[in-house]
This record gives sequence, C-alpha cells and structure tokens, in this order.
Amino acid sequence: MSPEQCRAARAWLDLSQDDLARAASVSLSTVRDFEKARRVPIANNLAAIRAALEARGARFVGDGSGTLGVEFRMDAA
Repeated sequence: MSPEQCRAARAWLDLSQDDLARAASVSLSTVRDFEKARRVPIANNLAAIRAALEARGARFVGDGSGTLGVEFRMDAA
C-alpha cells in the first residue's frame, strides 16, 4: 500500500486521519507521516493501517507495472 492509496481509501471511506489511527491502534503521527511520504511505518503498524482500511471494504491493487489503485467492496461493514 502506497501513501497515495492510503489517502484515497481513507477519503473514500470518509475517515479522518485520527479515525484511521484509532481504528489501527497506531499514533496519529504514524498515519500523518506515512500519508505525506515522510516515512514508512514499521511493518506491524503498516499492516494494522492496511487491515483497518480493508475491514471497511478497501482492497489495494497493483498490476506490477507501477499502476496502483484502490477498489471497494460494497458489502463491507
């Protein structure tokens, strides 16, 4: 998951950075710094952010050629 994918998923899901940080049990600065590409969170924090977004229906995609995107399940809770 790239910072851009994270921002797009969070916006689509209408989550603030604070909402995402709480849902992922990470600090607000972790989300903020990742989304601004200042730093990559440690592996478990990045996984927690991704899992929090995926639990709400986001699916992160890439075709291996540098194209990235986010899809959403309409049936997600």
